[in-house]
Amino acid sequence: MSEAEIVTIRCLRDNYAYLLHANGRTALFDAPEAGPILDALSGRGWSLDQILLTHHHGDHIDGVAELVEKTGARVTGAKADAKRLPGLDDAVAAGETTQAAGLSAQVIDVSGHTVGHIAFYLPDAQAAFTGDSLMALGCGRLFEGDAAMMWDSLTRLNALPGDTLICSGHDYCASNGAFALSVDDGNAALRARLEETASGTRPCAPTTLDEERATNPFLRAGDLAPSLGLDDAAAAFARLRQMKDDF
Repeated sequence: MSEAEIVTIRCLRDNYAYLLHANGRTALFDAPEAGPILDALSGRGWSLDQILLTHHHGDHIDGVAELVEKTGARVTGAKADAKRLPGLDDAVAAGETTQAAGLSAQVIDVSGHTVGHIAFYLPDAQAAFTGDSLMALGCGRLFEGDAAMMWDSLTRLNALPGDTLICSGHDYCASNGAFALSVDDGNAALRARLEETASGTRPCAPTTLDEERATNPFLRAGDLAPSLGLDDAAAAFARLRQMKDDF
């Protein structure tokens, strides 16, 4: 097995897409727009074999048709949400294992932002592609699911190894960081992370799960519960998510 290489591609205004290259193959996670992705492939001399989709929102799938037309890549997405996704060659369900660039990819239900949202965890690449579920310093807004659903999803992701690279769907570090400071202003690790991202010395994403555990208020819901007058992590998460919506 060849060593996996992950390339982060900025798309649209604040989206991320990711190329995974291993075993002489290339997989793409989410397709906000085709142009930057085609440029990244061309610059590395890679051909695109597969597109894996986390959820149905346009800023994650709008590039699929052009990419398929120009590369012939197969499309993988959630069986439960197939009617809202571009035509799938491979429909997968939570709990199943699929392939990405020749590597095993576990399919995880991370519903909340949308119902039917999935993430892909690749142990051999030490990476999880989480879309708009667990995000850098935050989590996705609850457009279709509820707080209990998202908390369950975050709990599943939080069970992954701490060195897992979290490849999330957006650069929301400025707004997420401002909110995080408003509820966790004594967190030295959070302040250091925000200084690095603000100075441009590091990108917003990817990050590691351990770093999210230390700085992401939604994963720290249990620790922050007492300051909210609560003693339950799930209830604290629900309160934090509503506070972020109103922030």
